[in-house]
Amino acid sequence: MPPFARIMALASTACAFLLGTPHADAATLTLMTGGASKIVYLPVTLAARLGYFRDEGLDVQILSEPAGVDTATELIAGAIQGAVGFYDHTIDLQSRGLEVEAVVVFAQSAGLAELASTKVAQPMQSMADARGRTLGVTGFGASTYFLSRYLAQQAGIAASAYTVAPIGPDSGFIDAMMKGSIDAGMVEEPTASRLLDAGAAQVLVDMRTVEGTRAALGGPYAGACLYAQRKWVASHPDETRHLVRALTRSLAFIASHSADEIMAALPKNFVGPNEPLYRQALAGSIPSFSRDGRMPDGAPQTVLSVLAAVDSAILPRHVDLARTYTNRFADEASAMPAR
Repeated sequence: MPPFARIMALASTACAFLLGTPHADAATLTLMTGGASKIVYLPVTLAARLGYFRDEGLDVQILSEPAGVDTATELIAGAIQGAVGFYDHTIDLQSRGLEVEAVVVFAQSAGLAELASTKVAQPMQSMADARGRTLGVTGFGASTYFLSRYLAQQAGIAASAYTVAPIGPDSGFIDAMMKGSIDAGMVEEPTASRLLDAGAAQVLVDMRTVEGTRAALGGPYAGACLYAQRKWVASHPDETRHLVRALTRSLAFIASHSADEIMAALPKNFVGPNEPLYRQALAGSIPSFSRDGRMPDGAPQTVLSVLAAVDSAILPRHVDLARTYTNRFADEASAMPAR
């Protein structure tokens, strides 16, 4: 389906989080997330629910796609103004001649866990057991795809020795793990906690924390972020500035509130029927969120190293990391007086 047709199809199921009526002259922007219910993307949901976008004079429509790679496709097509996904997409896109940049970073961890299904005859005990197995990812070209390949490579397993299956997030991922149709897979919270609580999975590699991410990937990291086409940012500095202000305010809210207080601001369908489990997953995720939206020092180099290790088309000497992110707007937001 063409990108714009897909946007129209998604509009009927768009995540409508805005509260109140925006000003008549509010700038209308469309953002798309790679799975709106994922905890790593909470800053966007909260900015809408708490009225931070409205306070900045923005009318923000939020759409959702199953995987970040689909979000990147819509951004490049010009169907949306901002993509809420993982920072590694900015490097991957630049390697293909497409100029995008992260304008605010949400997470200093990958926010992901590689889980082994306990429903197969011989559950994997480590990534070294990946030979001859099927690994689930949200989609080909998604962050979970690159990171799964990297973890297998680090364990000494060649890409030709295992199968990668795109199964999407949430219910599709849970179904595949429960049925044992995949041996292992990589997923975010709260899906990871749901599987672990059900006894359907066990952790192989935990990158849900800053420490776990550094241990697995070798250095500081940047996960979820908001990125946009560089030409759009250059021609829309005011809209970008207001977006980043709203989102850094959302990050400050996360840093200064408990899991219960954050949950009180969320739609019920985000939390789901098992509130204690969601609360536990959220509480464990809070320390991984950025407090200021800036790119962590050294993170771009780590992300580039991971991508280059598994994708021969990405040559570090041809990547200009300085063009894949900007701290300009986050720094401006930090200089603003607290609301």
